[in-house]
Amino acid sequence: MKRHVVPVIAVIFILTSGCMSSPPDLDGDGISDSEDLDIDGDGWGNNIELNCSTDPLISISVPSDIDGDLVCDFLDSDDDGDLWGDFTELDCSTDPLDNSSVPADYDGDMICDSLDKDADGDGLPNDWEQSRGFDHLDRDDYISCHGKAEYCLRTYDDFTFAEAHNAYSTPEDGVLAGINHLTGLQSQWEGGIRSFMLDPHHQMGSQNEKEDVVFCHSSGGGVIHPCLFGSVDAFSWLRTLNSLHNNSSGDVVSFLFENQIPGDHLEYLLNVTGILEKAYVHELGDPWPSIGDLSLSGKNMVVFIQYEYQENYTELMSAWRHTWDTPYGESNQAEMTCNLGRGDSSQPVWHMNNWLSTFGLSDATKAEEVNEYSTLLNRALLCWEQVGDRPTFIGVDYWEQGEVTNVTKTLNDMAHWSDDIPPHP
Repeated sequence: MKRHVVPVIAVIFILTSGCMSSPPDLDGDGISDSEDLDIDGDGWGNNIELNCSTDPLISISVPSDIDGDLVCDFLDSDDDGDLWGDFTELDCSTDPLDNSSVPADYDGDMICDSLDKDADGDGLPNDWEQSRGFDHLDRDDYISCHGKAEYCLRTYDDFTFAEAHNAYSTPEDGVLAGINHLTGLQSQWEGGIRSFMLDPHHQMGSQNEKEDVVFCHSSGGGVIHPCLFGSVDAFSWLRTLNSLHNNSSGDVVSFLFENQIPGDHLEYLLNVTGILEKAYVHELGDPWPSIGDLSLSGKNMVVFIQYEYQENYTELMSAWRHTWDTPYGESNQAEMTCNLGRGDSSQPVWHMNNWLSTFGLSDATKAEEVNEYSTLLNRALLCWEQVGDRPTFIGVDYWEQGEVTNVTKTLNDMAHWSDDIPPHP
């Protein structure tokens, strides 16, 4: 035991004398090891090396760092520096240690195509596109409905359409009195109106043949002919609408006819104007199809009639069995409600009538009041909450007064009445 005392003391003396003369500096950088954040001078901090399981006192012991970002692979969530996280690459079946092996990402949203439910970023899910013949990896191969691809996924009863009451009753159409709008069909279409209330009658003084059908309206209570103050060629009006519709893509058009003519005359009118061949027939109790499917099927017009015929006209659906509406033509805003007016309130498709009358006639001043953006939006949200279904149609007089089409845009960007209200369109 005594033989080892001297050597041990010598070693202690040598080490002690060395520390006393000059502090240890392993890498010779002039910074003592006790203060050097990188003792071995290999460019990696001592603590980092410890965390990376390499020796901070041996310069040849350095962490693995494939991408050279000075984050060791052991700690680096993106080892190869290709901006794709390691676990993401593993999920996407690419090599997280090879920056030339990166996931396919057609739309550049950093979700690889194999995991991306909308790989081309066009707003339509892959499976929806594939089942309908679209290329889910081509953003130019898609369908847009009412201005947005996402709307194609919405069912007919889960969308809100702007509706023109007595849409033909305008000075531009030659109506002299009792007008309901200032501008005619072209402006209404360009402004976003896609649902039309129309009153087919036989022309005053005609033989009441099927070729004599016109649009006109009167509040005379049957005392005077409804076409006394003007009528509109129903054939020409509907042909123009059909042409506008043919030049659009993905839009669904709806009609509510206050049918004052025989069923075969109305059927003839719709047939020769090209409307009937596009008419979708809904079976009561069945779910309504999506707007996209209606468009793709070519059955992208929906025809409702107020008065049922004894004969069976399949394409002419009873409005008050398939839908319902709120009361209409009140004299002031305080009288407006979300209550049942006509029809079957159990149906999810319904009309929120939103016009006021003065002595039975439409009133432009009152229309400006109830069509104002916040006023109309708040009423629609209130009715949506009370009814439990969004209003399918918002019917107005003087659609130019106020912002009915902007209100429908806002509503269609909401999934539920309680959602945050989107910015004003």
